[in-house]
Amino acid sequence: MKNILLIEDDTALRENTAELLELADYNVLTAPNGRIGINMAKNNIPNIIVCDIMMPEVDGYGVLEALSLDETTSHIPFIFLSAKTEHKEIRKGMDLGADDYLTKPFEEDELMSAIESRLAKAEILAKAISQPSKKVEGEGDLRDLNELKNFFDDNGDISTYKKGEIIYEEQSRSNNIFLILKGVVKSHKLDESGKELITALHKADDFLGFTSFEDNIPYQETATAVEETELTSISKNKLKDILGKNQKVSLALVNVLSDTVSEIKEQLLQMAYSSVRKKTAQTILQFSQILNKKPDEAIKISRADLASVAGIATESLIRTLSEFKKKNLIEIEGRNITIRNLKALEMMV
Repeated sequence: MKNILLIEDDTALRENTAELLELADYNVLTAPNGRIGINMAKNNIPNIIVCDIMMPEVDGYGVLEALSLDETTSHIPFIFLSAKTEHKEIRKGMDLGADDYLTKPFEEDELMSAIESRLAKAEILAKAISQPSKKVEGEGDLRDLNELKNFFDDNGDISTYKKGEIIYEEQSRSNNIFLILKGVVKSHKLDESGKELITALHKADDFLGFTSFEDNIPYQETATAVEETELTSISKNKLKDILGKNQKVSLALVNVLSDTVSEIKEQLLQMAYSSVRKKTAQTILQFSQILNKKPDEAIKISRADLASVAGIATESLIRTLSEFKKKNLIEIEGRNITIRNLKALEMMV
């Protein structure tokens, strides 16, 4: 019989959920707050933990963090159970290492399915750990960057984001490295006056989220989906382990990161020295290339994003766009911009 630790401060919900789980043939331990829950987890080592977030003494995030730092409990599957439904709260829980996140009120089938699937996954992982000679396929013999990307695709955690959704925020914990499967992502920071500065645009097949592998440095920028985006990610520690086994892949990745730094330097120089017209033309061409648009296909992008990448005031950008439109270099319809004279724009750059 599997042991479940249920940590929930609502007495009625705790008792009802415990009864539900016991009827499903689980042995249930209960705790009324996070502090007691941590102690019970360490003393009893349950097979899985179901934990509320908003609790006295220690909240659910604190429980997960405390158990993750303890070698005897770090392997226990962890499911958050909370009334919080905001995307950022869900992402926070998953970024801290939770295996699943159920929102109240929940259906019985939802809870049972989440528990069964996580227990099954834990059992599979336990068997894999007990057979160290059977490593993850391809992990130790990757030959180039394409094979590393295939490894991300085959073994990473897939996530999707709608336009405008934040993937990670500046100063949040940098636990994962991402590979963009579909869509476009902007990296951006706020300057001292609160103005957004876009530092880079990332397209499909680009990596995202690199920080130091040695130090626990948080993300240095915020990453936001420019359009509907699909990503796959693996933990930073996992990638570090892979790169340690594959020197060729490590060198290839260093080259990619070096090219990225060079591109950012070039963009900063362009922002510092180019005229407004040249900056505007270059930025339109840059977005067209990143979004993989043909010359006669519309680019749907906000004026603020265009101005941020170009490094000019939004008002200056709008005036320049109007000038380009009068000269029939572009066509503007709402937020859509269509290039009408590609050569003329390229000659400005």
